[in-house]
Parts: sequence; structure tokens; C-alpha cells
Amino acid sequence: ADHVSESRMEVPSFPTVFVRFNENLVPHGASLVRPKVSSLFDYEGELVAVIGKAGRAIPVERALEHVAGYTVFNDGSIRDFQLQTNQWTIGKNFDSTGSIGPEFVTADELPAGASGLRIQTRLNGEVLQDASTADLIFPIAELVAKLSVGMTLNPGDLIVSGTPSGVGNARDPKIFMKPGDVCEVEIENIGTLSNPVVAEA
Repeated sequence: ADHVSESRMEVPSFPTVFVRFNENLVPHGASLVRPKVSSLFDYEGELVAVIGKAGRAIPVERALEHVAGYTVFNDGSIRDFQLQTNQWTIGKNFDSTGSIGPEFVTADELPAGASGLRIQTRLNGEVLQDASTADLIFPIAELVAKLSVGMTLNPGDLIVSGTPSGVGNARDPKIFMKPGDVCEVEIENIGTLSNPVVAEA
């Protein structure tokens, strides 16, 4: 919710939905790549729900039955490309700009909806995002229910939550990831995702 305020947006009644393609994601330990065409490479620490049971038009009270478990995500964003239109897809899909992993924790090992877990993003050891998954505007159950209204969710699908406040683009002065940096996203009881940042060759 605080990220909405820092972005000078109103609290939405429906989540902003966009897709990320597999080709632009890297695993834990692999390099995030800042593209040649932009220096505005921002971090976003986020929670991932992994779908384990297919369904469509899933009622919110049954939604968590469809979640197999959770992992960690860095929704790396090329801000100038993302924000030049109201369609975020291009700015969210540069090659090797997002990362996921390393752990997969089953839903029964965590609180319902993975709520109430501390989520922290660090750049070169400096804490830049520090919040709780309880602060999500749309909890995981709501995201599953709202997305499944129009599409079938299948095992292996990933639903990535919103991000806490503290993103680089909203800071003064702004902070962006640059070659030589190391970005870490940690979610309590799930794990720590760490990636070095390099320049596009």
C-alpha cells in the first residue's frame, strides 16, 4: 500500500496486471543485465505464489487451495520504458532483468497466504525496502480469485505480488541498479534471492 502512495497513485480497486515472459528471468546467482538503452534499472522485491491446482472463477475463500507454495522475485524494471505508456509490458520484459528463487516453500509450511512475513530488498547491503507481506493491497487469495475470473490458472503458473515502498525511482535522489551492484531480496521463512548486476555486452 505504501508503494502506491510513493508512486502518487490512488489505491486501485483491481490489481494492475501485466505479464513477464520466461526469457527475461534469471535464477538466483545469475546476472541481472542493465540494458544499453537505459540506466533506469530499478529493483522491486516481491512474493511469488506458485499455482499447484488448476481452476477458473475461483472463489476467494477457496483460492489458497490452488496455491502449492511460494518463492521470491525481483521484478527488475526499466523505468523510462515502463512509464512512457500505461502498458507496462515493455519496461518489465527486457532480457535478464528479473530474477526468481532460490527456494520453493510449500504453502503448508507458511501462514495462510504467506501473510505477515518480513520482506526486505538490499542493494550492496543497504536496506531499501523493508515491509511485511501483510501490507499487500491485494492478498494472495484475492489475486488468485481476481485473475481466475477471466483465465484458467494452471499448475506452474506464477502470480507475483505487488512491491513495498522504497523503490529507487521514488527516492530523492533516485537510486538505480548499476553494473557491479548486488541486489538481494529476502522474505522471512522463504529465502534470499541474490543477483549481481552487469552491463549489457
